[in-house]
Amino acid sequence: MRIPDHPTEIRARLKARLARLARLGSDQPLLAASLAQIRKRCGRKTCRCHTHGELHTGWHVTYKAQGKSRTVYVPFDLLDDVRAWIDNHKRHKELLAEIHALTVALIRTHTRAKKRKAGRP
Repeated sequence: MRIPDHPTEIRARLKARLARLARLGSDQPLLAASLAQIRKRCGRKTCRCHTHGELHTGWHVTYKAQGKSRTVYVPFDLLDDVRAWIDNHKRHKELLAEIHALTVALIRTHTRAKKRKAGRP
């Protein structure tokens, strides 16, 4: 994203990003996690995973809680929802990074714009 030099342009882009943030996925939860497919053996001795070596497939979500990695099993019927929640978090995260960059640019250009308004070079 290219950041403009003039505060008016920065404010317009910032306003547009904030409006997008308000519209973006307000009806869907956010999940700051990663989704991983796992292959494992179950606990039954007569199962195919013990006799033939074919492992079961499952899904886990890994996230950070109080500085530690935590993992939670994801049921198959919830898998599509979890993927959507993770994607929603990524979209919000990218949009927040753009808002941050524009806000910093607005702070940096403030003094120059103030001097320009006062009639100084």
